[in-house]
Amino acid sequence: MYKRVILKLSGEALKGDGQYGIDPKTVKKIALEVKKVKEAGIEVAIVVGAGNLWRGKTGEELGMDRAQADYMGMLGTIMNSLSLQDALEAIGVPTRVMTALQISAVAEPYIRRRALRHFEKGRVVVLAGGTGSPYFSTDTTAALRAAELNADVILMAKNGVDGVYDKDPNKHLDAVKLNLVSHQEVLEKNLQIMDSTAASLCKDNHIEILVFDMNVKDNILKAAKGDSIGTIVKNGVNQ
Repeated sequence: MYKRVILKLSGEALKGDGQYGIDPKTVKKIALEVKKVKEAGIEVAIVVGAGNLWRGKTGEELGMDRAQADYMGMLGTIMNSLSLQDALEAIGVPTRVMTALQISAVAEPYIRRRALRHFEKGRVVVLAGGTGSPYFSTDTTAALRAAELNADVILMAKNGVDGVYDKDPNKHLDAVKLNLVSHQEVLEKNLQIMDSTAASLCKDNHIEILVFDMNVKDNILKAAKGDSIGTIVKNGVNQ
């Protein structure tokens, strides 16, 4: 069982069956799953994307300045984080939102030592605002925070994807699920579990990644306990 985990959620995970936005029932369902992890004695930090609200890449395609579009995405992650905080605290889980993009009226600024103190006090920490800089994804945020906060693993919660495959299972019927792969293989074969910047950061800092399907009941808890689900990405795997 891991002691401290970074749970990486896509923004799309919060929209439920809708095309966009935040679905309260889906957020509550995620909060209940996180509560089980907390009750198991595992420290949890959550990094959430903003794809349900806005994508910086979309803004760029529309002719927007890339940096401006990315800052809008950071604001979207803060909205998602506040919804998670509300859902968690409604079921009795003390939670703090910390953001790299400072909005002091609604969230604390991200300070590494303060985040560690929140863990000591038994709080779930939701890490919003990306890295605070444009051109970096929330995948990279998860990798960076995992390194800074000495997390044991990044739990890459996928929406309907149960692990890493040798090729796209939606396009190839003979795609094979991989139970264990190396960071190097992820980079060389472009397996796309996260962007290359994030994958390189995990490789260089020996951060394990567990890719799993978050839509299966209790899978977030199983992942945090180190059960054999999904795909583990780690250094030292024989190619």
